[in-house]
Amino acid sequence: MTVTVKPVRRRKATFLDRLYLPAILKGLSITFKRMFRPKITMQFPEERWTVRDQYRGMPVLVSDDEGRPKCVACSLCEFVCPPKAIFIVPEELEVGNKVERGPAVFDLNMLRCIYCALCEEACPEEAIFMSKNYMVWGANRSDMLFHKEKLYELGGIRTEGVKKWKDK
Repeated sequence: MTVTVKPVRRRKATFLDRLYLPAILKGLSITFKRMFRPKITMQFPEERWTVRDQYRGMPVLVSDDEGRPKCVACSLCEFVCPPKAIFIVPEELEVGNKVERGPAVFDLNMLRCIYCALCEEACPEEAIFMSKNYMVWGANRSDMLFHKEKLYELGGIRTEGVKKWKDK
């Protein structure tokens, strides 16, 4: 197999091109234009960005209007998660509940989460939502593993949607 090579014609560099003077002057002109514009500085803890409605923050778990957890540990969010950031261990709930089980362990590894919102779409009980929180940080890797209690604390209470405890 023979490969034909097509030569690329390039123009010769002029004396000014070799000095890089036009590139340096262009860069300086951009610097001087921006130097005298008003500064856009935010005093961070006191001022915060406003979040649009389309923003997908981190996934959180929510409770119903009576404070009961909405998650039934169906593990659909765990199965649909592309980076496998969700880990669920289901447990049987005490006798007398309208639902048979709930999560004994619900861990969300925020180092793996890609904010795709597939977990929110897959949840049949509307127990997991994408929050508007954009400040997720941790001092070490173990701080970025969010357990069930922290996810419920961050998620709060949702009154609308599926209510599995109510009689129909």
